[in-house]
Amino acid sequence: MGIILRISRYEDQASYQSHYLGLMWEYLYPLIQIAIYWLVFGVGLKHGKPLQGIGYLPWMVIGISPWFFMNRATLDASKSIFQRVNMVAKMKFPISALPTIKVVSNLSSFWTMMVFSIFIGLLNGVYPKVSWFQWIYYFFAMICLLVALGVLNSCISVLVRDYHILLQSLMRMLFYMSGVLFNFVTTSFPAPFVHLLELNPYYYIVSGFRESFIGTGWFWQRPVMTLEFWSFVFIVLLVGSHLHFKFRSRFVDLI
Repeated sequence: MGIILRISRYEDQASYQSHYLGLMWEYLYPLIQIAIYWLVFGVGLKHGKPLQGIGYLPWMVIGISPWFFMNRATLDASKSIFQRVNMVAKMKFPISALPTIKVVSNLSSFWTMMVFSIFIGLLNGVYPKVSWFQWIYYFFAMICLLVALGVLNSCISVLVRDYHILLQSLMRMLFYMSGVLFNFVTTSFPAPFVHLLELNPYYYIVSGFRESFIGTGWFWQRPVMTLEFWSFVFIVLLVGSHLHFKFRSRFVDLI
């Protein structure tokens, strides 16, 4: 674990070392995007109407903060083996740890965005309550999801070179299907379509963070979604681990 933390800190610094603002871009980029989405969807389309009893801005920020982290961690982890396999092949280092390193390296920006979310919430009347402790469960669930997807996606990206490009397109689509900008439950979507959208594991995390901070429910109150989410994580981790152990000795040759 110590090696993972040290390498993740190094990767954070190396990513922006040639930029004038350096690591500041880790935080400026999502803040610029939040401002754009709020102006377009909050002010333009919804005319500032509240959602789930709070203003659109805090509602959106609470959901978009874990999404930014999940999106970037998913894409970075998917190319982790492809980028580093030649380096780790020359030393004793577990290749399976590379996706986890990418997940951990993105945590610094996630914590900053969560602090920003809490600050925006406090300014808009979202005050601490007992349900806030529930975020610990959803944070654990989010990390498990990202590690499982990282193991699977990183292996497939080596086997199929076009997979990472396909994954980028899929993540753009999932952004609008994860409830980040819209509340599917309160809109005019038919019930079967809403249930189909709820199968999305990213939706489970985004809506879970909102439920925790807004105080609209507990994870045990939606047992079917929770079972579906953890079943998905287990299956993805199982398949990803199988592919990884099957092809890890050939990663260098494949690349």
